Amino acid sequence: MTQLLRLSALMVAGLALCSGATVRIHAQEEAAGDSGFAEMELFTEVLETIRQGYVDSDKVTYEKLINSALEGMLASLDPHSQFMQPKVFDQLKQHTDSTYEGIGVTISTKNEVLTIVTAREDGPAARVGILPGDQILKINNQLTEELGMAEAVNLLRGKPGEPLTLTIRRPATQKLHEFTMKREIIKQSSVEDARILDPRLTAPYRMGYARILQFSEPTAQELADALDKLEQEGLDAFVLDMRNNPGGLLGSAIDVCGEFVKAGTVVLTTEGKPGSGEIKVYRTSAESKRRERDYPLAILVNHSSASGAEVVSGALQDLKRCIVVGETTFGKGSVQSIIPIGEGKAIRMTTAKYYTPSHRTIHENGVIPNIVAPLTPTQEQQLAEWFSRNSLSPEERERIGNFTDPQLVRAVDAMKGALVYAKTAAKGLAPAPVAPPAVDPKAAMKETSPPKPAPAPKPAPAPKPGEAPKSTAPAKPSPPEAPKVAPPAPKADSPKGSTPKPAPVPPQ
Repeated sequence: MTQLLRLSALMVAGLALCSGATVRIHAQEEAAGDSGFAEMELFTEVLETIRQGYVDSDKVTYEKLINSALEGMLASLDPHSQFMQPKVFDQLKQHTDSTYEGIGVTISTKNEVLTIVTAREDGPAARVGILPGDQILKINNQLTEELGMAEAVNLLRGKPGEPLTLTIRRPATQKLHEFTMKREIIKQSSVEDARILDPRLTAPYRMGYARILQFSEPTAQELADALDKLEQEGLDAFVLDMRNNPGGLLGSAIDVCGEFVKAGTVVLTTEGKPGSGEIKVYRTSAESKRRERDYPLAILVNHSSASGAEVVSGALQDLKRCIVVGETTFGKGSVQSIIPIGEGKAIRMTTAKYYTPSHRTIHENGVIPNIVAPLTPTQEQQLAEWFSRNSLSPEERERIGNFTDPQLVRAVDAMKGALVYAKTAAKGLAPAPVAPPAVDPKAAMKETSPPKPAPAPKPAPAPKPGEAPKSTAPAKPSPPEAPKVAPPAPKADSPKGSTPKPAPVPPQ
């Protein structure tokens, strides 16, 4: 009972130390019937009841019980909020480094099931056949429905060389699969596969392509370097592939937007609790922008494009700067703040949501493509193999060598249409339209068939009784009708002496 009184006193003291703004909030909550005092009393009563009556006293220390309560409290908010013990907090800090130890997957909770958001093609999970969207049912025979997010992350990570077995369910087929792999040191890369696409696909244009695997510190600079190189090779349009991109650093995503819009453009706002007035506006920076890039842009996304990938695709879509092709994105558009508490502990809590320039909320909605192009389960598997082709054997690379990416084909078609439209619009905006070539009537007369002679005049009808007879002199023939001049034929078929239209300028 002494402990109960001490804990209650600490709570009261803590409430007394609140700032003026916090006191006003509590006053509003009390007026709404949510003062919290009755619930705090209930909490302390249950806490002491457990301590006094639970059979294993080593499991009911204040630290363990309070930590468990905090874990449940944060986990009940949303899949992205959590209470972090010192070990988990340290791992979170290490996750921002260029390497980490694990199997190369990003996980989240979707529809209350632990789901793989992305599987890096150069990681152990992708190599054994795990795909984005797979649902994790067991980790080393431990059911994931009994695990929190932090515990699941701890089980997936480990020392390089240690084995790991995952039991997954593939929603597309509703089949269960079991995969065994070994943990490795995963190097976090950013921009990959920058190249000019096969001319057989893009002719008569040249189109650049690059993939952003995630948003890290050097992503915007790496993308700018890739664009500079492709521009030197004469690209007419660009396809940015962000399929299976789980996000990363928000600042890096903003800088990527800045490569395609003018400096100072609003690309994102974050808004906190309604009524709090916490609104932050994100604009592209002139310092990080290298040059203007005004060629047509397509962005590829899928169900595993999340967070930063949704910021970029949603912003550029709203600003009419790109055409988004693929599938509706994951729908993770919220801000998590890391708040250290105690000694080495912290809480990660959702404090705001992302809004695109047109004030669309990304969270739980995702970005809907302009051109919807879903893939079948077989095509998903083929795409995953294609992305990881550099790690395959020569025989396996030959097997997938003829793979055609349906979503990329749709993006290329969209860019062809954009280029044709831009060319047509440019002609319409010219100061003076180009007049058709002048035609010499005499030359045209020579080149066309002679006119048909005028028909002979019909004899005048006999006069009716009582009418004066009409003159029977032959009617004066009317002059022959001038022949219509046919438009000039194309150059290849024009007869000698004609004046053909100028040939169209070939696309650059």
